[in-house]
Amino acid sequence: MSQKVTPFLWLAGRLDEAVEFYTSVFPDGEVLDRTVQDGELFIATFRAGGIAFSAMNAAGGPPFSEAVSFVVLCDDQAEVDRYWDALLAGGGQESKCGWLTDRFGVSWQVTPRRLLELQADPDPERRRRAVAEMLTQVKIDIAALERAADGA
Repeated sequence: MSQKVTPFLWLAGRLDEAVEFYTSVFPDGEVLDRTVQDGELFIATFRAGGIAFSAMNAAGGPPFSEAVSFVVLCDDQAEVDRYWDALLAGGGQESKCGWLTDRFGVSWQVTPRRLLELQADPDPERRRRAVAEMLTQVKIDIAALERAADGA
């Protein structure tokens, strides 16, 4: 896999746990490389959702924030539900509009393709109603978005 830009996560003291978590959430998850220093995992490279990530285990790192997040594009409600539940497992926090923070403090947007389609609808009223509905949601509910877009 040749990837020009690689996200890098600084995880203080929980790198083994994080790598195991992320590679279990995504079907293509796998550990690509591990560097052990003083008997502990220090640097790891892993694949999740088709993207290679690098991560470091070191104290004193800055906290993550929603200023940087990863979008998980989903094909249907079942996939939204699966990723939502998996990424929240073990202590994650729900936010709004399809956003969540996992137990390591990393922010994710679990986004159905249908939401993007509705946001690009050529009818401005359908778009407005779909976006207004999305703004009321925590986890995205595709059927509710479609009902709202249709004015139902």
